[in-house]
Amino acid sequence: MERIQSINPERIVWCCADYGITPDDLAVKLGIAPSSMERVIAGEDGMTFNQLRKMADYFGRGVLFFLEEGPVEAAEVHTTQFRTLTNQKPEVTPTLKKFIERVEKQREVYLGLLEDMDETDRVRFSPPYLQGKAFPEMARIVRNWLGLGDRNDFVSYRRALEAKGILVFRSNGFNGKWQIPKENPIIGFTLYDSDCPVIVVKKQESERRQTFTLMHELGHLLLHKNSSIDDDFDLNSHQGGERDANSFAGNLLVPDNFLALINDAERPDDVAQFDVWLDKQCNAWGVSCEVILRRLLDAGRLPQSAYSAYREWYATVIVTQKDGGTRKYRHREPMHVFGDTYVRTVLDALNAHQITLTKASSYLDSIKIKDLHSLEHYYADR
Repeated sequence: MERIQSINPERIVWCCADYGITPDDLAVKLGIAPSSMERVIAGEDGMTFNQLRKMADYFGRGVLFFLEEGPVEAAEVHTTQFRTLTNQKPEVTPTLKKFIERVEKQREVYLGLLEDMDETDRVRFSPPYLQGKAFPEMARIVRNWLGLGDRNDFVSYRRALEAKGILVFRSNGFNGKWQIPKENPIIGFTLYDSDCPVIVVKKQESERRQTFTLMHELGHLLLHKNSSIDDDFDLNSHQGGERDANSFAGNLLVPDNFLALINDAERPDDVAQFDVWLDKQCNAWGVSCEVILRRLLDAGRLPQSAYSAYREWYATVIVTQKDGGTRKYRHREPMHVFGDTYVRTVLDALNAHQITLTKASSYLDSIKIKDLHSLEHYYADR
């Protein structure tokens, strides 16, 4: 089979370093002999087109990237936001790097569609002024800004943020390009942009826990105005920016007037019954029991020993997490992953004949045309 000899070995080496793997590791992933990879990097041999394509796919690049002359300029390949995220955590694996780049491309698609549709009156991100405010006051201001009522869940919180010009993506439960691997501790990240920021939330066993992640990331957007990536440890951190994002999220989801509705005298002695005790409030506010307990702890209404005992108990509870569930409603998956605002923008462009069915399918996780039509009907009936 003919081999392509004009491959730029510098770009292979750069990509390996960027993804934290060795050329030998890359050879194994591509199914070629390490000695063959050594010859390619030494400029003594080439690759077949299939090998080159597999390498390009692995690194999330086009084939032409490895045929261009000259060294790689990191600023030309990765955005500032991408570099900010990937330098923060050792858990940012090659798979997660590709996921982050995919999110950035989806935002570009969204903004491109809006430009093509001449949506000059679209909602742009314009956050409220919070500098110097205490967290309870921040909560009041932001709840008013988002238009939140007394009853909410993950879906209503998400739509409230989308209505303010923030894209909210959620990783898929199915194994694939839109899944954050279950074994990876990263649970959310924020790509800051003064015009159209993106918040990404990892699909978890409970939508209530996703809600706290969502508002923690919103805290980074509003308080710090930067990109951030978070793991489980960060959502329990008592230091620096993570502590502030946690306090912001807690006060926003459970403001003081909500906290006043809880009767401490009804608190059970057995921490295993705390979920039952606070079930009504958890359902109404769309939060986990732990969020409410944390607020009670910070308000001096719950002993540290009781809070710690609850967390220890909860850690022993076996949560059965379904491996993706059924794909019976495949046509709704783009809505769950990309959000209502993104999907409506694609469908509006399709209905205005500004994009083809094939292009719309590619923008919506490459769903089949029949599923795309089902999605159109679903939105028409809502």
